[in-house]
Parts: sequence; C-alpha cells; structure tokens
Amino acid sequence: MYRVKEIFYTLQGEGSHAGRPSVFCRFTSCNLWTGLEKDRQRAICKFCDTDFVGTDGSGGGRFRSPDELASAVAKAWPGRDDTHSRRYVVCTGGEPLLQLDDDAVDALRDKGFEVAIETNGTRPAPKRVDWICVSPKAGAELVLRSGNDLKLVYPQAGAEPELFEHLSFDRFLLQPMDGEHLVANVKAAIEYCLEHPQWHLSIQTHKILGIR
Repeated sequence: MYRVKEIFYTLQGEGSHAGRPSVFCRFTSCNLWTGLEKDRQRAICKFCDTDFVGTDGSGGGRFRSPDELASAVAKAWPGRDDTHSRRYVVCTGGEPLLQLDDDAVDALRDKGFEVAIETNGTRPAPKRVDWICVSPKAGAELVLRSGNDLKLVYPQAGAEPELFEHLSFDRFLLQPMDGEHLVANVKAAIEYCLEHPQWHLSIQTHKILGIR
C-alpha cells in the first residue's frame, strides 16, 4: 500500500532541474516530523513548510500496487508526449523513501518516466532511481551519501556546509531557509557561495512564481 498526499503536474521549482515540467508525487509521512503543528518543537526538522499529512490532496489516495500508483502518476502527465521530452516524476514528501521501493520505481519507469527523488537522506534509495536530491537535516544521520544534488537548507546549526562538501554529489546547492528571516538568509547564502564556489545558490522559484 502506498499512501500519497497529492499528485500534480507543475514545473520543478528548485535544484538543478528548476523549470522542468514534472509530475510531483508527494508521499505521506516523514521520519523527522509528524507534520502536525503540535509536534513541531519536538521534531528533528522544525522548519518544514510542506503539508504531507493525509491522503486528501489533489490526485492523492491509497494505492494498492506499484502499477496502480504508476497509473495515477501517468494520468497527471499531459496527453501529448513526444520523443524529445521524457516524462519526469519527482517523488517527494514527507520522506518518500519510507514508501518508495524498487517495484514502484520499476512501474514508473515502465510508464516512461524518469524517476527523481527528494529525500532527507536517512534511508537508502531504490536501485533504479534516475535522479537523487538529498537535503540533509541537522540531528539526522545521513545514510544516502552520494547522488546528483546535495541541497542544503541554510543556515542550520549542526548542518554546516563544510560537513558535506567531501561527499560524492554532482552539485552542492545552498537554499536559503524560508520564514521570517528569509531576507537575511538569502544574503548569507549568497555570501557563502561567493566565498566557497563549490556551492551554488538554489532559489525556490515556484514560490516567487506563485505555482505549486
């Protein structure tokens, strides 16, 4: 059984694939926070701004098999497709690797999707995932230590960039933490990237554009 908050078609808003048409498959549940405000101060990750509780979002639900899940994702992709633009699905959450497994990845690939994950990196990834984006969180053990993007929300006490720069990722991205200190966090992230060119700035363009 796969429990999904929502499935929707949009543009990827952040990271190396920012601007790419994508189906987002948002799984419920996370191992770093319940998603309930009453539990935020006890959570390992206290700054999450995503609603991943329940299965009541657009396209969400409980899917009994990998094929049923993949069919729901495929339904969200526009009817027209061609050989120049491979289907792309972003499996996110919550924490997708609490549920996403090899069978689900294979079913999505059988539907013609390139499969990406956005994960906190505390669990290993299925074998045939095409794109791995890891966003480490302070206080959580990092198990997934290689991939494509390492996207660090900045600043985080206990998760400073220098703790991750030796890992095996293609790109290292700093993403300013949203919230009441966003302006200061953007400035700090820009300054850090200029002083440490290994790191690139990642902006949440979907919030600027007003899209999901």
